[in-house]
Amino acid sequence: MNRKQSTDSYEQLLYEVPAEGVARITLNRPDKRNAQGVVMTYELDAAFKRACMDDNVRVIILAASGVDFCSGHDLSFSEIDREDEFPPIGLWSQTKKPGWEWGVAREKEIYLDITQRWRDAPKPTIAAVQGRCIAGGVMLAFACDLIVAAENAKFRDHTVEMGVCGAEFFNHPFELGIRKAKEWLFTSDWLDAREAYERGMANHVVEHSELESFTLDLAKRIAQKPLFALRMTKLAMNAAQDAMGRQDAQNTAFALHQLCHAQNMLVHGFSVDPSSMHPKVRESVEALMDLRREAETRQS
Repeated sequence: MNRKQSTDSYEQLLYEVPAEGVARITLNRPDKRNAQGVVMTYELDAAFKRACMDDNVRVIILAASGVDFCSGHDLSFSEIDREDEFPPIGLWSQTKKPGWEWGVAREKEIYLDITQRWRDAPKPTIAAVQGRCIAGGVMLAFACDLIVAAENAKFRDHTVEMGVCGAEFFNHPFELGIRKAKEWLFTSDWLDAREAYERGMANHVVEHSELESFTLDLAKRIAQKPLFALRMTKLAMNAAQDAMGRQDAQNTAFALHQLCHAQNMLVHGFSVDPSSMHPKVRESVEALMDLRREAETRQS
C-alpha cells in the first residue's frame, strides 16, 4: 500500500504513509545537508504529532533525503528572523532578555524539551540514517527507539571542540557506555556505523541501497503488533532507562551546557568558541557577531 509523498504545509519535510500502519517523516533540506533550523524543528514536531494522533499509524520512521542524514543544528543563522513565526510548545518565556537568560529558555524549548517530547512519543520510532549524522543530527537519532544505519553512516558530536560539553539532548552514556562516550566527546572523532552497531547504539547496519526497504520492512513487522501493547512496552523501557539515572544526567548535562555557552559569551562574545569551527561555519558565526556588535553600538 503506497501513498504519494506529501509536503502539505511543510517546507522542509516530506510526510507519507508508505505502508499500512507506518508513517514516514523525511527531512527534506538536502541542499543544507538537512541542517536543523527553527523551521525544521517545529515542522518535525507537527509531523510527529500528526503521526501520533493518527490511530491508523503504529510506527513512525524518521528518514532523510540526500547524501547525509543531518549535519546538525543550522549554524548559518539563515532562519534567525523566523523564530517569532512559531509559538513556543513549552511554558518558558522566550522574551529576549539580556545576558544568557534568553539563551537558556530558547535552548530548553527548541533543543531539549522538544527532543524529549519526540523521545517520549507514544509510538515506536525508527531512525534511518545514511551519511553524516552530526551533533544535532545525533540528537534526532537518539530520540528514536531504534536506529538502522546504512554502511556509509557515521556519527559525530563535535560540540566539545566548539567549547560546549555535548549536544543538548545528552543520551551519550546510555547509547555507548561511559568510557566510549567520554572518548567520543573528548576527541570529537567520527563513529562509523559498524562500531555504532557493536556498541549497541545502532540496531542494524545495512547496505545503503537497502536502507529504505529494510527500515520499512522492520516498521511493518512492528506495526502488526497491538498498538496499546507497543505503547506500554515503550513506556516500560523508557522508564527503565530513566530509573538508571538518564533524566538526572540529562538535566545536569543541560545545565552544564548552558554554563559553557555563558563562558563562551564572556570570552568570545558568542555562545560557542569559533576557533575550531569549519571555515565556512566560522565565517557565518563571525558575521553574526559583527552584526550584534553593530546593533549594540547603535543602541549605546
